[in-house]
Amino acid sequence: MTDSKPAFDFEQALKELEQLVVRMESGELTLEDSLQAFEQGIGLTRQCQQALSSAEQRVQVLLEQNGSSVAQPFDSGE
Repeated sequence: MTDSKPAFDFEQALKELEQLVVRMESGELTLEDSLQAFEQGIGLTRQCQQALSSAEQRVQVLLEQNGSSVAQPFDSGE
């Protein structure tokens, strides 16, 4: 069985969100265009949140497989 759904590109979704924000902040969109952009942004945000949640679950599984079932905070080194 093949998965006909294309893979979600998190980075591309973030770029699209950034572009939507710039367009909306420009103040040049009509009300209808602003609502469409907002609706598209909400959809992208939900997809990103789902992708992040899935990644978090995968990390948790990997930690459990390595004998460490305690959730540990991510340190980005910043």
